[in-house]
Amino acid sequence: MTDFEGLVAVVTGGASGIGAATARLLRQRGARVAVLDRSTGGVPEGTLAVPGDVTDTAAVDAAVATVVDRLGGLDVLVNNAGIGAVGEVGQNDDAEWARVLDVNVTGMARVSRAALPHLRRSPAGAVVNTCSAVAFVGVRQRALYSASKGAVLGLTLAMAADHAAEGIRVNAVAPGTTDTPWVARLLAAAEDPAAAAEALRKRQPLGRLVTADEVAHAIASLASPAAGSTTGTVLRVDGGMTGLRL
Repeated sequence: MTDFEGLVAVVTGGASGIGAATARLLRQRGARVAVLDRSTGGVPEGTLAVPGDVTDTAAVDAAVATVVDRLGGLDVLVNNAGIGAVGEVGQNDDAEWARVLDVNVTGMARVSRAALPHLRRSPAGAVVNTCSAVAFVGVRQRALYSASKGAVLGLTLAMAADHAAEGIRVNAVAPGTTDTPWVARLLAAAEDPAAAAEALRKRQPLGRLVTADEVAHAIASLASPAAGSTTGTVLRVDGGMTGLRL
């Protein structure tokens, strides 16, 4: 497929996991792709590595300017950078709440704000935000993380409404538990990693973790010009976690 031919895409958090899989897929489908990440060591081959921290407004503005200068514009923004948090509501202090919300929510706003002037000039402007299944269902030990992803859901819908008249489509994907480095670290820290992994698999009706490539496929589908009438949509890629009761 070459549906992104001639377009420039930016993927935040694109050096690993879902972001790296998305950057690879967009490039395969014809886009010129820039990866914005604090650590650019693992960026996919053939993409432009741009160091940047989504919690730093000046760094974000400079990174977006670099992409536009080097690649000639900006048509697609994938707001994927995010961090996790474990615990019920009493187990994360104020500093941790501020840190996670700054990355997962305000970070998306910073990058979107920097990208908007360029997206407005694009004939195919699109934003895809990485949300989560925990925005829709209560999951134990994820109070802070769930709050951040619930905010991403609301932000996505508000942005879609604000920018529809400008021709900028805004959508989100909501993955279930995905086989990423963060989940691998979570399992490694468990008392019984094998039992913890089995519990995560059983939580999803398909009986396995979501793959990063499956989420990347959903992101590319929403970002593609072929989905020109799709905006304000949240595509769940969760193995049936939020919709099925077996």
